[in-house]
Amino acid sequence: MKIGILSRNQLLYSTNRLVEAAQERGHEVRVIDPLLCYMNITSHHPSVNYKGEPLEGYNAIIPRIGASITFYGTAVVRQFEMMGTYSVNESVAITRSRDKLRSVQLLARKGIGLPVTGFAHSTKYTNDLIKLVGGAPLVIKMLEGTQGIGVVLAETNNAAESVIEAFRGLKTNILVQEFIREAGAKDIRCLVVGNKVVASMMRTGKEGEFRSNLHRGGTSQPIRITPEERSTALRSAKIMGLNVAGVDILRSNHGPVVMEVNSSPGLDGIEKASKKDVAGMIIEFIEKNARQGKTSTRGRG
Repeated sequence: MKIGILSRNQLLYSTNRLVEAAQERGHEVRVIDPLLCYMNITSHHPSVNYKGEPLEGYNAIIPRIGASITFYGTAVVRQFEMMGTYSVNESVAITRSRDKLRSVQLLARKGIGLPVTGFAHSTKYTNDLIKLVGGAPLVIKMLEGTQGIGVVLAETNNAAESVIEAFRGLKTNILVQEFIREAGAKDIRCLVVGNKVVASMMRTGKEGEFRSNLHRGGTSQPIRITPEERSTALRSAKIMGLNVAGVDILRSNHGPVVMEVNSSPGLDGIEKASKKDVAGMIIEFIEKNARQGKTSTRGRG
């Protein structure tokens, strides 16, 4: 097979592992910087061009689209879909999962466990919004943030009001969420490939840090997840429409609650913690599922 990996940096662990896994299984693979792609958008012969040549004959693409380039990156994925190329995660699903508000609403509609979440435009009823999620301490998140950036823990109601007003002053959209104290600065990352949770790990935030992201100094260890946690991860990925996803779960007093569904999950921490060849499992999934024109949306949406 001929596989394209849409990534801005071939040296990243996740990108490099996918290249290795594809080559080990005898595939032709190329890393493509999505920001260097340019497109011919026509009805009869849509194309993607790269460094002066058309990208033709690809059986599948693996989008590794960073949050900062979601708009252009998903446009490139959509163009490949229009050409009939199979995408392991479709453009619509990536866009859906990147919108924190939309993803929370979709998960809530299907009955997935979530922290109590509030969203408002005006600061006129900030006190009501804070009460809505159970009062301080509470978590305030920028909708555009990623890897723990733009996430603040407000310890008191006064602090929450100040942070909300500061974010509003920057004209940015935020979510206000219940703080799951009993999680103890720990969360569970479930790596979903197809209809299976293929690996899982528990992440623990560094001393004095409520965020457990590995990029922020957190540590990881293998963990055996419960049947309910497995079901929650699989259902969440399916609701987003993602074939490959990292589902982040907190253990609360009322069961597992989902914090985020990531469409480009890193492989470094999860492979080292679980000792599993997750990259190889992704390539195997592509081998079994990639068909010309199989992408369900064909670039729509």
